[in-house]
Amino acid sequence: EQTVLVWIPLTLLWLCAPWHLVTLCRRTQVNTKHLSKLYLCKQVMYIATTIKNPVVLVLLCQEGVRRTEGAVDSATLFTFWMLQVLCDIFPFQTLLREALSFTLSYLNNNFQFFMQSELAAARVHLQNWLKKKEDRDRQKAQEEALQNGLSNGLGKGVSQDVLMMVDEKKKKKKKKEEKKKEDEDYPNSWLISTIYKTFKGILLESAFFKLLQDLLAFVSPQLLKLMIAFTQDKTSYSWVGYLYAVLLLVVALLQSLFLQQYFQRCFVLGMKVRTAIMAAVYKKALVVSNDTRKEATVGETVNLMSADAQRFNDVTNFIHLLWSCPLQIILSIVFLWLELGPSVLAGLVVMVLMVPINGLIIFTTGELFILKLYAWEPSFQAQVEGIRGQELTVMKKFAYLTSVSTFIFSCAPAVVSLATFAVFVAVSEENLLTAEKAFTSISLFNILRFPLAMLPMLIAAIVQTSVSKKRLEKFLGGEELESDIVQHDPTFDSAISIRDGSFAWEKEAEPLLNNVSLDIKPGRLVAVVGAVGSGKSSLISALLGEMHRKKGFINIKGSLAFVPQQAWIQNATLRDNILFGCPHETERFQKTIEACALVPDLELLPGGDQTEIGEKGINLSGGQKQRVSLARAAYSEADIYLLDDPLSAVDSHVGKHLFDKVIGPNGILKDKTRVLVTHGVSFLPFVDEIIVLVDGKVSEIGSYNSLLFFHIVKYNHLFEDYSQDTEDVELIPESQDAQPDSPLEDTVSVTLKRENSIRRSQRGGRLRKNNSIKKSEDAGETKKGQKLIEKEAMETGQVKFSVYLQYLRAMGWGYAVIVFVIYFIQNIAFIGQNLWLSDWTNDAETYFNVTYPAWKRDTRVGVFGALGVAQGFFVFLGTFLLANASVAASRILHSRLLNNILRSPMVFFDTTPTGRIVNRFAKDIFTVDEAIPQSFRSWLLCLLGVLGTLFVICLATPFFAIIIIPLAFIYWFVQRFYVATSRQLRRLDSVSRSPIYSHFGETVSGLSVIRAYGHQDRFLKHNEITIDENLKTVYPWIVSNRWLAIRLEFVGNLVVFFAALFAVISRDSLSSGLVGLSISYALNVTQTLNWLVRMTSELETNIVAVERVNEYTEIENEAKWITDKRPPEKWPEEGRLQFDDYKVRYRPELELVLHGITCDINSTEKIGIVGRTGAGKSSLTNCLFRIIEAAEGRIIIDDIDISTIGLHDLRNRLTIIPQDPVLFSGTLRMNLDPFDKFSDEEIWRVLELSHLKDYVSGLQEKLQHEVAEGGENLSVGQRQLLCLARALLRQSRILILDEATAAVDLETDNLIQNTIRKEFSHCTVLTIAHRLHSIMDSSRVMVLDAGKIVEFDSPSNLLIKQGHFYSMAKDAGITQVEDTVL
Repeated sequence: EQTVLVWIPLTLLWLCAPWHLVTLCRRTQVNTKHLSKLYLCKQVMYIATTIKNPVVLVLLCQEGVRRTEGAVDSATLFTFWMLQVLCDIFPFQTLLREALSFTLSYLNNNFQFFMQSELAAARVHLQNWLKKKEDRDRQKAQEEALQNGLSNGLGKGVSQDVLMMVDEKKKKKKKKEEKKKEDEDYPNSWLISTIYKTFKGILLESAFFKLLQDLLAFVSPQLLKLMIAFTQDKTSYSWVGYLYAVLLLVVALLQSLFLQQYFQRCFVLGMKVRTAIMAAVYKKALVVSNDTRKEATVGETVNLMSADAQRFNDVTNFIHLLWSCPLQIILSIVFLWLELGPSVLAGLVVMVLMVPINGLIIFTTGELFILKLYAWEPSFQAQVEGIRGQELTVMKKFAYLTSVSTFIFSCAPAVVSLATFAVFVAVSEENLLTAEKAFTSISLFNILRFPLAMLPMLIAAIVQTSVSKKRLEKFLGGEELESDIVQHDPTFDSAISIRDGSFAWEKEAEPLLNNVSLDIKPGRLVAVVGAVGSGKSSLISALLGEMHRKKGFINIKGSLAFVPQQAWIQNATLRDNILFGCPHETERFQKTIEACALVPDLELLPGGDQTEIGEKGINLSGGQKQRVSLARAAYSEADIYLLDDPLSAVDSHVGKHLFDKVIGPNGILKDKTRVLVTHGVSFLPFVDEIIVLVDGKVSEIGSYNSLLFFHIVKYNHLFEDYSQDTEDVELIPESQDAQPDSPLEDTVSVTLKRENSIRRSQRGGRLRKNNSIKKSEDAGETKKGQKLIEKEAMETGQVKFSVYLQYLRAMGWGYAVIVFVIYFIQNIAFIGQNLWLSDWTNDAETYFNVTYPAWKRDTRVGVFGALGVAQGFFVFLGTFLLANASVAASRILHSRLLNNILRSPMVFFDTTPTGRIVNRFAKDIFTVDEAIPQSFRSWLLCLLGVLGTLFVICLATPFFAIIIIPLAFIYWFVQRFYVATSRQLRRLDSVSRSPIYSHFGETVSGLSVIRAYGHQDRFLKHNEITIDENLKTVYPWIVSNRWLAIRLEFVGNLVVFFAALFAVISRDSLSSGLVGLSISYALNVTQTLNWLVRMTSELETNIVAVERVNEYTEIENEAKWITDKRPPEKWPEEGRLQFDDYKVRYRPELELVLHGITCDINSTEKIGIVGRTGAGKSSLTNCLFRIIEAAEGRIIIDDIDISTIGLHDLRNRLTIIPQDPVLFSGTLRMNLDPFDKFSDEEIWRVLELSHLKDYVSGLQEKLQHEVAEGGENLSVGQRQLLCLARALLRQSRILILDEATAAVDLETDNLIQNTIRKEFSHCTVLTIAHRLHSIMDSSRVMVLDAGKIVEFDSPSNLLIKQGHFYSMAKDAGITQVEDTVL
């Protein structure tokens, strides 16, 4: 008690002290935040009292380390105190015994004496206290009187200051508390218990099987011991040996069966847990409130479903190891103690010391892993390359740490057995190492390796899962939309009524809509107008129940349909997008698409209404998307229609058609209640009621005429300017209306998102209607072009050998060869060590009853140790080199991929969903980085391990060689069968997994639409179906693994059986050492065989990533970015444009889109470009940027043919303001000036010109304001203005506006037009227009039709000509140029 028990904890403390104290000394600046006076006093006190005791000093220093910022709580202190407590139990017992031996009489005598004195003291205390209280009360009364008499200013001032200070403190405290509260606002730690309650049946079953398997594992070493004893004892009967051999086989078989039963249950459980979590997340996402939605981007929410659910799946597979590992460790120690006595502790100490080192490495790698996960966001090659550089450094660290950990792991068995045997032999002369002892111990140590290696990994996994758990609990416990915001009471007589409602987007925020009261009668058409940001869209959201209600109530009578401002399109056929879950009725469908002007588009689309629409409606133009969205609403036959500005994305002609045929007084919805948010003033005379919103309040309600005649001063500008053109609309007689059958004009929005080069050119939507296309004879046959997105190529069959060679080539041949040689040497060392051991055990017979010479003992231990260390060293070296090689390979493959993707032509991005490209960068590169090197290393080690084992068994019992051939055949057959199946199942799994996530992403982005139509249940069902499809591939994969394991373990068990059998047959010629060696090797082979197949299969599955990455490095590129011919520095100085017989087609197999365009545009001319859908307006702008290359002809800018210079030189000198404003997630500043070329002053100047200065200076972070993904946190109008600011910064001589003002109200439109006129007066401006008003002041207008220029002249001349332009102008209500007051 006084020695050993005191020393154990102290040894641990002293061993770990240097490691902790180094960090204390290394710190240069000391953080004094925590050094309060109290703390310092305590430290001084401690030191004073403990100068004698250095241990406490060490403890104090460790405490100091713990208090540093960022320090991890020291595990050593915890362990130290725990050991201290455990070791002090015995001295404590002794003390207790001594104490109890005092006689009770002693206690009795002393008790009375003590009690009397204590009671007397207490009485005195009480009297004193009462006296003091009286004094205090008297004093207080006097003070109060004094204060009332002399309330002088000084006193007051002081007290106020004090109050202020107290207030400040309170505020700070409150803030802290609030923050804390926010963090802990959601219910936590319910997830695990819920999962347990749901699945406890399977859990307990699997636990039972695991227990049986663990116990059986310890039977084999005992049988081995008996077997060795049998070979030594030549007198025993042969049948005993055969019995042992059969028993070995039976035990091994039972063990296999139980283990596989356990695995089957665990993996199925993991699968169920993952599915349950995914379903729960999806269900929650449908009802989640806007606050919770705002906290996470779509990507993060999808991550919950993919990454976090998967984490749970992985941990559940191995959850039983939490109790099984300690159990195995305890049993091993017990059996080892029986074999070798206390010298086991030496080996054990070595093992236990290795666990924290390994654990530390695993935790460090865990942190690195998180860095890696977040590396993927930012755009642009330099940034990506930079981030990739950091990532590779992290990976290198990761790889080096792994090699250290491998070194420790591979040294462990050698070092442990060395320590144990050395101590065992050294302790006493009598201890001789016999074969029984040595090999039984070795097989026990082998059992022990597994739990010791697994525990730290399991703990690391659990730590990671706990992060996932927090995230999931936060999301699943987040608040939901209040279901009672909108009531549906059918007794009301009005369709929509709001009484005194105030609504906010967030619970805590100020209301955006204040005191709104509305009453809309059934069947009325109501327009909502107001400036940008006056709360029009918010009003619609409030009616949908998407906002928080501060007060008031809403009642809606009947069902809703909703058309959002930005159309939400699903990745399905066009027909499914319109039907949206309703049954298909041909007549109703036909009527709807005719009214929504979709007939001409359907004729242009290759597959008609069966054309597949890409993700986010990629192959439809903006106007087409909006019309599909409107058609969806019209088809749904709801009672109330909420239309959030559906007419902004279409041009005047189509807008008029939609209004007449769908929304207006004669449209197909004429008997329904319609609420229309609009900027188009020309529709206002035809509506029943107009609601004017200003700053979130309803300022006026009335009919067009009443508002106009009252001449409300405030809205003068809104109505007066436009009263003329609306009257014109009324004057046009119906009979002369422009021929209604011609295909309608529409924004063919080929969004030019040049900045991040993910623009998708439009295919199909712009193909000219070709009269020669006959209905395909075989209707079932998919027409060419009907499928936009080709199915992702899924490789089948065996991976070609060339792929492995490609990877090795990327690694470098030199590296590959050296690594193999090193691993081979390591294997030789391993075998050598074990042969030496078997030779050593034979000494026991030689020196029987003779003293064992010391020199002999030292040689045995020395060589054994040296071989063990050599092994570890070679493994370390091999792993280290392999790490370097694989990082090199990763670097090469990634930069090739990135280079090529950034240089791919636009056509590639049209036909490839972004998800697929990102997948190559994320998942496949991740596989190349992490999985391949690991599976490659494991595969090599396993292969060599198996060969080594077979070699040793053959060495011991040459007969065994005969058996190898049939066993190898069975093994090969099983392996071929499995690898092929498993590989294909893995591929199917990943292919069937992506629809789950993309459907989820789609759902999250279209939540408001789904909720408005009330289709949550349908989407839930769909989600279940997609998950089930995925499970159909996961479950067979689990079962196939069990199939493989049973067969392989059977082969392994046969190896054990035959090794034992032959040992019995040839026992006369065999030394007991060799028998022990061959059987203990055989016992280990089962696992290695199993791993070998696993690794082969994994390597095959993973190497596919190299194949996939290479596939994308072979895409043909667009033209060079910079060629030898560089244009002059100032080019284009004048901005003259010439088109010379210019023809172009989108892809070689498609028809021409532009047929020989020839025209000259002079310097500083302002050109308007108009034309109907598919006329080629956007194609023209695409050609200027060489997004599509010429089929023949050329474009000349300032005497330079643009096809002769590099793409970057060309694109840097032109500026476009695209139709769909594109913003990146990042700061405002980065969005305006990604390359940091301009000063802040210049940026503020352009913000002022684009009317954003007030908005930006009102933001907290000004230019550093974070823009959400896709600019979600700015209104569409503001995004458009930002793009204008971007154009102003670049100041190039040629500006292209692609319908830049479709999404802003007329006032802002005016501002933009004026800015463009003033700031770009010295530039050549090409405007693609929908609102003809905006181009009536152009110098010339180009009218395109079917890819040819049909008219090109000044607007006034064109109106006199009365051609194409005239009919378009008439539709827009323009008859003379002077009409427009723009």
